[in-house]
Amino acid sequence: MPEQIVILDFGSQYTQVIARRIRECNVYSVILRYDTPAAEIAALSPKGIILSGGPSSVYAKAAPLPDPAIFDLGLPVLGICYGLQLLAQYLGGKVEPGQKREYGKGRLDLKDRNCPLFAKLPASVQVWNSHGDRLTKLPAGFKSVAVTENSAYAAIEHRARKMFGLQFHPEVAHTPRGRAIIANFVHRVCGCGKTWTMHHYVDQAVAAIRAQVGQERVILGLSGGVDSSVAAALLKKAIGDQITCIFVNNGLLRGREAEVVREVFGRHFKIKLQYEDASRLFLRRLRGVTDPERKRKIIGRTFIEVFEAATRRAGKAKFLAQGTLYPDVIESVPIGGNPAAMIKSHHNVGGLPKNMRFQLVEPLKCLFKDEVRELGIELGLPREIVLRQPFPGPGLAVRILGEVTPRRLDILRNADTIVVEEMKAADWYYRIWQSFAVLLPVRSVGVMGDERTYDYTIAIRAVESQDGMTADWVKLPPALLEKLSNRIVNEVKGVNRVCYDITSKPPGTIEWE
Repeated sequence: MPEQIVILDFGSQYTQVIARRIRECNVYSVILRYDTPAAEIAALSPKGIILSGGPSSVYAKAAPLPDPAIFDLGLPVLGICYGLQLLAQYLGGKVEPGQKREYGKGRLDLKDRNCPLFAKLPASVQVWNSHGDRLTKLPAGFKSVAVTENSAYAAIEHRARKMFGLQFHPEVAHTPRGRAIIANFVHRVCGCGKTWTMHHYVDQAVAAIRAQVGQERVILGLSGGVDSSVAAALLKKAIGDQITCIFVNNGLLRGREAEVVREVFGRHFKIKLQYEDASRLFLRRLRGVTDPERKRKIIGRTFIEVFEAATRRAGKAKFLAQGTLYPDVIESVPIGGNPAAMIKSHHNVGGLPKNMRFQLVEPLKCLFKDEVRELGIELGLPREIVLRQPFPGPGLAVRILGEVTPRRLDILRNADTIVVEEMKAADWYYRIWQSFAVLLPVRSVGVMGDERTYDYTIAIRAVESQDGMTADWVKLPPALLEKLSNRIVNEVKGVNRVCYDITSKPPGTIEWE
């Protein structure tokens, strides 16, 4: 088991970002429920514990609280925002509602330059705050090591017990030196080395797959996207011909997707590939449906139905493999089961029938998207597959606002093909996280030649991100935007207007539905 840091999730939208920052330190991190028993945490032999932020107040009746025994494990502890308040209150401090909410950019001034969290940092650093409560009394043995304009206890420590608290968020990009603070906790305080790499993960994952699967057969739903492709390659390395991939054409794919998947995986990689064309079934069940969550559920249920029928034709297998990623798992857990709020459902997470005859193999479920790409390169997959932009499981259905029809699919598919072609031609496709077209349920008047038109609007979305948890819109060159608009309007019948989405995540999501 690699050295690791345990993160207890109290509902912060940034919990996954904390985990990602730790992995950037070449240290493994794992997110657990806020109330995970101390004994279970101790069994993992972590080098330290981080208490995440969260939307609650520590003094509220329904506040999420940890097992108090975690403070007696003798492990270094770092509390962030809500985590600081929780740490302080449990150990005898006092937290009260703040007279003034502290939100956004602020300046942190160090009082004690010897605090290991701030080693090699300047006396003043920019930080990002997001809290309404404030610590008004320190627990015994703690001292303030840094202040902000509105907080005398912006950073606290009990050096002997290796317990620290930060009222700000070091994990976000708006705290420019935050990565150094987290690295100081991980390396200087917890004593972790830099031993977790993709090379080590391959060995670890292969051993885990072989231990779980043994000599049994495994079936994988292959979409051609990065996640399922890397999962297929990893399983092929681990268990060879014990894996069979099933590719379901749901009619919601990008242009030439089915042909490319069959060529690359069936002929080139020599993986057993079973092709299922269920496009008519999917489109029939989506007829008249406009609600995005209903679309996802219909697609998910239909996929399971088609996939299960396909597996029966594929022969006996004990395991089903999925390319589930860490953000999928975290974002899809509702408030009642875990503090992390559900943003949207994922068709391959939590939607499997209870009586399913398979056991799950999820070799990527502890990885973020950029780590999956690193893994694909490590496994020798072609860069054009590994560096491919993310594509949603429900396909083009979540990029069509409103009803999914064959005509609307043709319009969007043609527009999206142009976006991909031009982004690649301009050397932008592989430089950013994602770029795609969205078909809006908006028709407007236009003029083409001497004729009046009344056609649809295409929105272009282009974002840059590291792991999909947050994203900024990309400032594409005006000449490229102009070419995209001209080609789409001129070549895609049914479109007479093109818009560009300049919304970041948050407040928006990357996909429109």
